[in-house]
Amino acid sequence: MASDILLGIDTGGTYTDAVLFSETRGVIAKAKSLTTRHDLSVGISGAVEAVLTSSGVLSTQISLVSLSTTLATNALVEGHGGRAGLVMIGFGPEDLGRDGLDQALGKDPVVFLKGGHDVHGTETPLELGPLESAMSDLKDSVTSFAVAGYFAVRNPSHELKVRDFLRSHSPLPVTCSHQLSSKLGGPRRALTTLLNSRLVSMIDRLVGACEDFMLARGITAPIMVVRGDGALISAAEARLRPIETILSGPAASLIGAQFLTGRSDAVVSDIGGTTTDVAILDKGRPRLDAEGAVVGGYRTMVEAVAMRTYGLGGDSEVRVHDRGLAASIELGPRRLMPLSLAAWIHGDEVSAVLERQLKASYIGRYDGRFAVRTGVPARFAAGLEKKEIELFDRIGMVPVPLDQLISVTPQKATLDRLVSRGLVHVCGVTPSDALHVLDRQHQWDRESALLGLELLARTRDGAGRPIADSAVTMANRIVDRLTRQSADLLIASALSEDGVFDVDPTRSPMVDRALNRAGGIVRLSISLDRPLIGLGASAREYYPAIAAQLSAESIVPDEADVANAVGAVVGQVRSAVTVFVTSPEEGRFVLSGAGENRLFADEAQALAAAEERARAVALDQAIVNGANDPAVLCDVFIQAPEIEGRKRLIEARIVATASGRPRFAS
Repeated sequence: MASDILLGIDTGGTYTDAVLFSETRGVIAKAKSLTTRHDLSVGISGAVEAVLTSSGVLSTQISLVSLSTTLATNALVEGHGGRAGLVMIGFGPEDLGRDGLDQALGKDPVVFLKGGHDVHGTETPLELGPLESAMSDLKDSVTSFAVAGYFAVRNPSHELKVRDFLRSHSPLPVTCSHQLSSKLGGPRRALTTLLNSRLVSMIDRLVGACEDFMLARGITAPIMVVRGDGALISAAEARLRPIETILSGPAASLIGAQFLTGRSDAVVSDIGGTTTDVAILDKGRPRLDAEGAVVGGYRTMVEAVAMRTYGLGGDSEVRVHDRGLAASIELGPRRLMPLSLAAWIHGDEVSAVLERQLKASYIGRYDGRFAVRTGVPARFAAGLEKKEIELFDRIGMVPVPLDQLISVTPQKATLDRLVSRGLVHVCGVTPSDALHVLDRQHQWDRESALLGLELLARTRDGAGRPIADSAVTMANRIVDRLTRQSADLLIASALSEDGVFDVDPTRSPMVDRALNRAGGIVRLSISLDRPLIGLGASAREYYPAIAAQLSAESIVPDEADVANAVGAVVGQVRSAVTVFVTSPEEGRFVLSGAGENRLFADEAQALAAAEERARAVALDQAIVNGANDPAVLCDVFIQAPEIEGRKRLIEARIVATASGRPRFAS
């Protein structure tokens, strides 16, 4: 008889969580371990070994392993990822200006090829010449390839030919746009494909690290990964389409929140080290974003929970604006390695530098800041410029103080580029350090946090006064700022869900008066219509105060610190397939999508064949993804306006969805 013990793992920016879960007993054990980005298996093994030891469960009793992660989300929010080569078929340079594609591309190379198809799948001949000429440079300067063809969702043959060409000339991974979305909108599909390519190596390392640990530990259960809409996919599929794991961690946390609290209607906010993720539960189900997930400012074509992700977390950068008469504090969106964590890992090197800087008679521009390598494999440094290589070579695996690393201003921009490539961490003061100073967080080095906040408190405002009289005062200001920024983003999220887009809480004097409980002839208040469920390791430290500002009930479940890992094991496998029928002229009906194009003379036959194909492919995909006895539902959407008294088919969209619980190991 199969065991019902499931292992859930969530790999976040700071911590890797593990839970052992039973469908009959609930959470059996939970544990945390630091996420080790240079070797993810270290963090995974630390968390999993801890739950196995504390529970007494044997490796052979585990029947399913399910992963969720915020690594992909964090990478897009912070602008990290590998360097991708984009190949666009049938597009021109002017198309880069649409949907933010040029901004997302940055300095990554792009090659334009003649080719592509029209809406009915008819081709323009493909010319590979420009790609052949560029290959000698591309294969040594990128870490992956992205291929996007004009109307490739109707006929992917040119994307497949380019993919085969790239694979014959390079071992690097290749992503084709038709693999990721069946929606029209070439530039946004190209953007999604580009982002996917940048994430391939990251998710591949995560799945590989999990597989390596399981093999060493004798765990033979299948591995699943949480998708951005909360569904589960096989690890093999996640490796091919890592973009689908953006918002994986947030989606898992939403599923976990509903399971842990039993609440059907709530605002769910999950604070991690890098981001805060906000979503709405309605009638027990998460709202989905039909337009595609927005992460890091980019609208993708990935169907996901309607989650708003903000660069605000326990490890957010503390930025002081000291030009005005009264200094102000802002947090994020960049993540720093907390000083308390850096000192906990590296010992006295950090605290000794902070003590030296405190003894100086003035505050230096880079005081309290360090740089350290992330430890990712050397191949991810491909394509660095000479100045970047020179600075990177001066940074090692022990934190280097920025006041010794940066001698001229342009080097700061160079360092920022190394950070954006995921090669270097900057260490500095964060809200996590503030909690250590206030004795509300205890796992890292409090002394270094204290030194860092004493340094920050000495910063002078425009009137020449220190911005705080002590490290404790500075810590309270940081915590208060996180509370207020969280309240602002929760209001913004809720208003957006209500269809109100023209109110920015950070600029609204009305919202400010309401949150500050300001007196006056007119008294304003603001509140949520449902409870606020707070998740994350630091949820208990922040969310009661945040909920109080919003006049909302605060719920922080007992397993709030591992809600993502719980959500990872209680979800379902779900596969959706879309097939199209179009009519280019009367009496001709073209079936496209999920296979080769077919031509019919009869509309009813074409629609029946399309539904049959959609159902069959959705069922096959669900089974490949690990579903046990999936059920299939089919929806048909038809555009057929009346023309001269007769209905004329323009397009039929047939969507089949197969879903079921994952298969467990026997």
